[in-house]
Amino acid sequence: MTLVVENGTGLANAESYISVADATTFHEAQGELGWGELYLEVMEQSLRRATAYMVGVYRLRWLGYPTSDTQALDWPRQQVCPRGAIPGSVLSNDTIPVSVKNACASLAWRAANADLLADYGRLTASESIGPISVSYAPGSSPVQKYPAVDNMLRSYLRSVAGQIPLVRM
Repeated sequence: MTLVVENGTGLANAESYISVADATTFHEAQGELGWGELYLEVMEQSLRRATAYMVGVYRLRWLGYPTSDTQALDWPRQQVCPRGAIPGSVLSNDTIPVSVKNACASLAWRAANADLLADYGRLTASESIGPISVSYAPGSSPVQKYPAVDNMLRSYLRSVAGQIPLVRM
């Protein structure tokens, strides 16, 4: 089944923010040559999983608003003034930022090798197996984090609850 890539019009059947060709270019530029060795079908499946992860994790944090009630994905968006951009500058309503596409490609490489959002059971407080002991900090998340991806998307995300932006006068 051919991958349907969002083209900025708010497709109702879009499955990915980036094409296989553009993801391959991204990975080659990053020196991740293993991506190019995957079968096309695996690349497409990985891009679908990466996009689904982005929708699930970032949907409530994106700046702005979807351009249509019928679009399948979170982008394109309207009224997006990227954090750190010139005040008052707003992205065009048909724009999918390059960093959103690159984040999708980056997550797709991870999705080709592991589950991005694996199910988890009870949280381990302490476990010992012979001389090896493991314990986790109270309140630590069992969900895998991808700081490099979060950094790519930072300009297009609302601040995390509880964080107040520092403004110097």
